[in-house]
Amino acid sequence: MLLALDTATANASLAVYDRAQNKLLGEMTWDGRRRQTQDLLVAARALLDLLEVAPDRITALAVTTGPGSFTGVRIAISAAKGIGLGLPATPAVIGLPTLCVTAAPWLTAAGVQPSTLICAAIQAGRGRYNWAAFAPEEPLFRPAVADHHAGSAAEFASWLERHDAAAIWLAGEIGDDLAAAAGPLARVTVLDPVYAMRRAGVLARLAAAHLAAGHADSLDTLQPLYLRQP
Repeated sequence: MLLALDTATANASLAVYDRAQNKLLGEMTWDGRRRQTQDLLVAARALLDLLEVAPDRITALAVTTGPGSFTGVRIAISAAKGIGLGLPATPAVIGLPTLCVTAAPWLTAAGVQPSTLICAAIQAGRGRYNWAAFAPEEPLFRPAVADHHAGSAAEFASWLERHDAAAIWLAGEIGDDLAAAAGPLARVTVLDPVYAMRRAGVLARLAAAHLAAGHADSLDTLQPLYLRQP
């Protein structure tokens, strides 16, 4: 069983995934309201109880590593390390950048459209955004710090306008300012904001694919991905 945790931004999400059957067993996603520290482990135990999965059946952990809020990113990573140390056997571990989870649900759909790029975004506070680009032909792409971008809505829209992709799907936390700046661009499609909340079920499925491909991390090396200094 794989337990996935995501508290990188305002929303929080948990999921339990059966790697043997490639099946999502359950997930919880909610507005964290800066209460992830109090709620995360309580919610994880409630989800495991609901699914009748004993904690010692967890053999793998997945977590979003950032970008995101400094505190939010650390909460899930710290929880994953604590859970991992408490399990009877050392679990397989994978840390994935936050925007991988934002982009993942759209990559298959984009693949049927020639030269379509997925641009995933999160709000970084004070009118700023973090974003990264994903190509459908690289479903297991893990962007490094250098592959991420940061800026205002106007700077983000300017980046979109300069990009040479035939079509760009804009996914994630798209505020009114960014929708107004990017919406008129002919090659840009702003995706439904109902999908702005990342689902840990997507993180879990993506993590299972990475682990199957041998892309494991370790509890010791798992660390946050920050785009600026705390």
